[in-house]
Amino acid sequence: MHDDDGVSARVTLAEVAKEAGVSLPTVSKVLNGRSDVSRATRAKVERLLEAHGYRRRNPRAPHSPLVELVFHELDSVWAMEIVRGVENVAKENRATVVLTRSGTRHSPAPDWLEGVLRRRPLGVVLVFSSLPEDVKRQLEAQAIPFVIIDPAGDPDPYVPSVGSANWAGGLAATRHLTDHRHERIAIITGPEDMLCSLARLDGYRSAMSMAGLPIDPRLVRFGDFHVQSGFEHAMDLLDGPDRPTAIFAGSDLQALGVLEAARLRNLRVPEDLSVVGYDDVPLAQWSSPPLTTVHQPLRRMAEEATRMLLSPDDPGKAAQRIELATHLVVRQSTAPPGGGPKRRPVDEVTAVGSAAGAPGAEPDRCGGAGR
Repeated sequence: MHDDDGVSARVTLAEVAKEAGVSLPTVSKVLNGRSDVSRATRAKVERLLEAHGYRRRNPRAPHSPLVELVFHELDSVWAMEIVRGVENVAKENRATVVLTRSGTRHSPAPDWLEGVLRRRPLGVVLVFSSLPEDVKRQLEAQAIPFVIIDPAGDPDPYVPSVGSANWAGGLAATRHLTDHRHERIAIITGPEDMLCSLARLDGYRSAMSMAGLPIDPRLVRFGDFHVQSGFEHAMDLLDGPDRPTAIFAGSDLQALGVLEAARLRNLRVPEDLSVVGYDDVPLAQWSSPPLTTVHQPLRRMAEEATRMLLSPDDPGKAAQRIELATHLVVRQSTAPPGGGPKRRPVDEVTAVGSAAGAPGAEPDRCGGAGR
């Protein structure tokens, strides 16, 4: 038996309202995903509905032919690769992409949620985000599917997500440098609260350990994936005592900042300083010198996420977690210190699988990067 709000009931909505200490219309608003209910009240009502075994039916209202793509920032070449990937698949499905900013660093703001519930898109792709439980419930209540690209935190097993092999990418970048006889290798990774940053750092640490090299804590830096943080950290590293002979930057944008710092300090790249980036955005091959970097399949990640949204799926099927491979692209920004011979030969392009498949690897803990 179903009531008018599209739930199957074991007790009446009036009883739920009484137990929650709210009005019946408030319970109805929660059931229908309305945004004009406080977070605390919504959470209380949702808990009671779940405890009493309510099951929502999909709302009957039609969806707009839109795919909502949500960033916390849009001003980077990294973001443009994601946009192109989402557009490719949306176009195949005769849908239009709507770009919105979440308003906060890692989770959608309340005003965004109100807008998306009003627009009723075919689905939502969130980038570098976490999804609060109350937001997830409201999207589910309105049958609006969602996928996260590169989750900011530990991926919720019930939230579909797409990422890449960050641990393996960090390992490949650092091993490339140790194979070139570098010993003082610095890393400028991303924010300390993002698991992709930590996964790349773990790959760096593993490669240093495999080469029998100690890690100087002064050479480990947390940036924000942007040019300025790469520049500032590199200036500090290059001005310090016993400067590094190589720097692994956690993004190509940070690597560009490192190249500028090296130029201002009259250091030649790669003769005096080797630099490795991450992402392989199009401008990496046009830097001076062209940048050695870890290729992260950003466009494909976006395409896979959009297909997950728009492809018919069994409602009972567990949420998917897709991990895509990364690989190292060797260009002209790396060489042995002083131009000497390598320690041992390496391929010009080194394929890297997922962290779980690499020998001796620990599981990758994050999807991918920007930031």
